[in-house]
Amino acid sequence: MREMFTRLPWWVKWVAVPVIVLAVFGGLIANVVGFVIGLLFKALIFVALVAGLIFVVRKFTASSNSRGDW
Repeated sequence: MREMFTRLPWWVKWVAVPVIVLAVFGGLIANVVGFVIGLLFKALIFVALVAGLIFVVRKFTASSNSRGDW
């Protein structure tokens, strides 16, 4: 396979083959990239919500401890 590619012109290796790969697998590549970006976004939202919850709980417990008993 390597010998076959060495005999081809540079534009076939660097232009034509990637264009064919994108044409054939473009939808699959787009789905995988979209899934990964969506997963990262959901992970970021999860981290932000947990951090917000921890902040609110610490704020509430700190203010209730300073007031003493209810």
